[in-house]
Amino acid sequence: MSADLNRRRFLITGSVLSGGLLVGCSAPAPMKRLGDREVFRPTGEQVALNGWVKITPAGQVIVASPRSEMGQGVYTALATLVADEMDADWASVSVEQAPIAKIYANTVLLLNVAPFLPDDDGMPARLARASLQRMGYEMSLQATGGSSSVRDAWEPMRLAGATARAMLVQAAAGQWGVPASECSVASGVVSHSASGRKAGFGELAKAAALLTPPQDVVLKSPENFRLIGKQVPRTDIPDKTNGRAVFGIDVRVPDMLYAAIRHCPVFGGTVKSYDATAVGTVPGVKHIFQIGKNAVVVVATNTWRARMAMDKVAIQWNEGLDADLSSAVVSAQLRRDFELGFSASFRDVGNAEKVVEQSDRKVVAEYEVPFLAHAAMEPINCVAQVKAGKVTVWNSTQVPSFARQKAAKVAGVDVENVTLHVPYLGGGFGRRLEFDMVEEAVAIAMNTFGVPVKLTWSREEDMQHDMYRPAAVSRFSAALDAKGQPHGWINRVSAPSVGLASMERLMPALAVSVPDKNLIEGAFELPYNIPHLLVSQVRSKTPVPVGFWRSVGHSYNAFFTECFMDELAHAAGKDPYEYRRKLLTAHPRHKAVLELAASKADWGVALPKGRARGIALHESFGSICAQVAEISLIDGAPRVHRVVCVIDCGTVVNPDTVVAQMQSAIVFGLSAALLGEITIKSGRAEQSNFTNYDVIKMATMPVVETHIIPSTELPGGVGEPGTPPIAPAVANAVFALTKKRVRKLPLTAKNIEQAETLSAPKAKRGA
Repeated sequence: MSADLNRRRFLITGSVLSGGLLVGCSAPAPMKRLGDREVFRPTGEQVALNGWVKITPAGQVIVASPRSEMGQGVYTALATLVADEMDADWASVSVEQAPIAKIYANTVLLLNVAPFLPDDDGMPARLARASLQRMGYEMSLQATGGSSSVRDAWEPMRLAGATARAMLVQAAAGQWGVPASECSVASGVVSHSASGRKAGFGELAKAAALLTPPQDVVLKSPENFRLIGKQVPRTDIPDKTNGRAVFGIDVRVPDMLYAAIRHCPVFGGTVKSYDATAVGTVPGVKHIFQIGKNAVVVVATNTWRARMAMDKVAIQWNEGLDADLSSAVVSAQLRRDFELGFSASFRDVGNAEKVVEQSDRKVVAEYEVPFLAHAAMEPINCVAQVKAGKVTVWNSTQVPSFARQKAAKVAGVDVENVTLHVPYLGGGFGRRLEFDMVEEAVAIAMNTFGVPVKLTWSREEDMQHDMYRPAAVSRFSAALDAKGQPHGWINRVSAPSVGLASMERLMPALAVSVPDKNLIEGAFELPYNIPHLLVSQVRSKTPVPVGFWRSVGHSYNAFFTECFMDELAHAAGKDPYEYRRKLLTAHPRHKAVLELAASKADWGVALPKGRARGIALHESFGSICAQVAEISLIDGAPRVHRVVCVIDCGTVVNPDTVVAQMQSAIVFGLSAALLGEITIKSGRAEQSNFTNYDVIKMATMPVVETHIIPSTELPGGVGEPGTPPIAPAVANAVFALTKKRVRKLPLTAKNIEQAETLSAPKAKRGA
């Protein structure tokens, strides 16, 4: 690595931390996160043993979950960590959403901004990671995202369980007058085999709560796990199948009113005026007013009446300076910014520019992806009440700590005067890391005179006022050596910065103009052996709001890099699987994942005429995933019949959840790859509902086969790593079938028809 890059990376890290180093350069100790019993406050006859565990007289173990359940199985996973170390009876374990407190901070989430390779264990990397973890802790960053929940909880929640177990054993030993070392625990019962005495957790909890938590507990070794790694029943499934589950959109409180909202359709536009005269014919309407600069609200006795009245409000808009914005303008800007935009290198090995420039065997390509919506099944909603200086909010949020802060700011009260309830999330995917719905609901509630109000966005508002996955363009040039191996690789990615945009909304004072690792992640961490490598980002900015979308930058950089790797294999006249395999000698875990995927997919075995396979490999969020897609073409568009998915996610907590998340991620990524596209015309999103922003249906969903690599490594993420490889796997299969290299998503019949045909190895000499 060059000295210049070391200097630049130090500057990048220091800027990103923005003072994080000032709070210390060591990660918070797990014991410090054990928490006081009063943090996880018991009710009734419950007894709290620490900030994570409560026990009822009947022996029910209640585990605090500081992460939001949005279908990813986090309640089950986190409870498993505690229950296994406690040796609790899984049938007696339940979960409650944790309150907001520092011990529940997500200390791993901010690691996603550290501009280091996953296997970089040098001093600067360790210092930055520790400081970021400390920063998350000191900020009380209670957030669900970045496939970080289990990675963050792995030590503190196991420690909470082990500590609770030790206290229960000590309580039993004290009552029986025997050494604690002679006692054992199984399925929520403490036993002393020599005397035959037994006591359940519920009988011992009060005595255990009087003890000082031990400081020297030893966590289980993997061979002693009883629940971790096993397929335990999910805690959320019963309520979701019997109708008792409460999502944000289900919340009902006494005397509640309902609000409909309409935002200016043009990005950056504002309300010029509105006329509510015609609303007089709609019964049940209570209030009509403007909030902020760009929205009008109708409050009524139910959502339907509010929406019917909203349709009668005549609104005049100031469309602003961006009323002529279009997808073509955005696309041109992304390309123009290659020359004019803010640029920063994230990986510079050897002398790639010189090697590629002097090569007589060069491959060049340009790829592009569109904006994408989150399109969660549950549209945006929030319930708020502002009364007597107190604020109560019910919101399906991924970021409770910031949602609470924003509610306090809007209402002009101290944060201690805000109570936040977090129901189940009907899909998040990063959209519910935002808090615009909380700000709006609280602003509306300030105008309803103490009466609670529920704000529900229409599907059209949800789709057309999203924080979109950025559009992006990637430019490649590579040099092949005499054997066809990549000798030099240059990749520049132009896209809006999600990190900067999010900080501008969240904490404007800290929104510094620095390189954004989220923009380039998945492009600069290539595991392949390439001696000369240069990967850089170009930050663009458009009026279209952007935000975190499932797998963030990995979602498009995997498509860029894995398709271009296929191009190099084609240019070299090599099999794309074997080509990758030979470039992975320095990364055995990646190689093992790739090999198993090829084996399980019968790579090399002939398929029926009209079918082909494509392969892709990608690492994200601490996990390595390879996928092989088997496709045909129907009316010129891909029909995916089978996906073989292999993942190495380190130690597995619940294999059933891993399989479910791979299936979920593939559905999500495949919908985007084949169908997803937000296009801009006249300054607004053209797509408004699932009628023109389609998703994969059951009838067209492929068979998904998931294989998990056994591992004793620390847990990696599973919520997002399955999404990045699917688009390149399908695109590479399209090329194998048609010899058309589709470099622009989505993979529609039109884009395939217009794609370049590479009938022979493509290597430009001296280009």
